[in-house]
Amino acid sequence: MTTATDAGGLRDALGLLKDREQVAERLLESSARHSFDPDRELDWDAPFEEGKWFWPPELVSLYGTPLWKRMSEERRMDLARREAASLASLGVWFEIILIQLLVRHIYDKPMDSSHVRYALTEIEDECRHSKMFTRFISRAGVRPYPVPKFHHNLARVLKTVSTTPGSFTATLLGEEVLDWMQRLTFPDERVQPLVRGITRIHVVEEARHVRYAREELRRQMVSCPRWEAELTRISSGQAARVMSISFVNPQVYTDVGLDRREALAQVRASGHRREVMQTGAGRLTEFLDEIGVLRGAGRRLWRSSGLLA
Repeated sequence: MTTATDAGGLRDALGLLKDREQVAERLLESSARHSFDPDRELDWDAPFEEGKWFWPPELVSLYGTPLWKRMSEERRMDLARREAASLASLGVWFEIILIQLLVRHIYDKPMDSSHVRYALTEIEDECRHSKMFTRFISRAGVRPYPVPKFHHNLARVLKTVSTTPGSFTATLLGEEVLDWMQRLTFPDERVQPLVRGITRIHVVEEARHVRYAREELRRQMVSCPRWEAELTRISSGQAARVMSISFVNPQVYTDVGLDRREALAQVRASGHRREVMQTGAGRLTEFLDEIGVLRGAGRRLWRSSGLLA
């Protein structure tokens, strides 16, 4: 729940907000120390290791379902490889949207501010990440798995009409669930070294992006008009629904020889999958609840997405 400002500056349910420029300066310092060039950091030519996964099996959508239990180990690994490529495809789609939202955010801001300079730095990071993901998809030997056309076009509308706090809520939605999964992936020795390297780079650099988005979203939710806060609640709930549906492209099931409808039905019925998605979103939904985003119709949309416990 947010509160009004006081003499010391902007304050919300989490306390006094930090100075925007100081936050940006610290993030710029961190970027200077811990930024990576995936083309140089990763060994793209090394052969994949026999018997290693492209994604932790527990994070594969069908894990623990009756279908999973009937699948051979080889088919399970193939599904994991394709789901990793599907997530990389989703990442590129999302980061292209994020870049556009960041550019919109800084369009009217003072160009000599640290806040703008960090946004430009983040755009650089996201461009490298998108190139890294597309290179991985090719290296994995599969075609990209784009989001469905309806959601692709719906995102055109959402990113065009998005409020500033809505943009930062969507940013966190796209970053934090996948970040939770990647934090489990990069130390996992069962996983291919290339995938572990990609997820390590992404986790380190995305931590800064999450900090930037959280600080700005808190500021926006305190200072924006009531109509903008309410629109943010509804648009973010709709974005959560799109994200949860698009998380894995159903084509992956067809490509490993499974019946798509049966696979989708078992994923929807899977208590394990529901727990994975809600746990992955848990830190984010707790934060959004505290700062007043998860209310009213927006909260109901978040519940229908399956991401809110």
